[in-house]
Amino acid sequence: MDSREYTEIFREFLPKISKYLAYRVHQNDVEDLASRVFEIAWKKRSSCPVGQELPWLFKIAGFVVSNHRRKVSAISLSLYDTDSASPSAETLVIADITFSKAWDKLTPKSRTVLALAAFDGLTITEISKALGISKNAASIRIHRARVSFDLILKELNG
Repeated sequence: MDSREYTEIFREFLPKISKYLAYRVHQNDVEDLASRVFEIAWKKRSSCPVGQELPWLFKIAGFVVSNHRRKVSAISLSLYDTDSASPSAETLVIADITFSKAWDKLTPKSRTVLALAAFDGLTITEISKALGISKNAASIRIHRARVSFDLILKELNG
């Protein structure tokens, strides 16, 4: 990937990566973390699979978010003002309390895969690349997460 191709990828996918980050980190950190994602992408551009740029960037973004969360929690949770943070993918379902309760009962893996599919609009192939798993494993995870979510909703609705 040359600098021209990289610039095209940056322009095309920056809004999607920023949206992904906005659901997961404080709004003040989105721009810096998006910059970090694309910095890493530039350094590792030779490992980007052709035609799979977006899931590859989501995978990098997932690592960046994880590292950022570790750093933030190590500094001080009291400094992290969640009231003014951009909504996480999880908080988007709070509009319906039953959905919120069901979402909270899901495993972290189930929440992650459902968020990538529902909130970020990724395909099975893109989810598999973003999570570093096979397409079959991604498909199974999504299916199980949907079934679990449905069962939890039915249980809560009694």
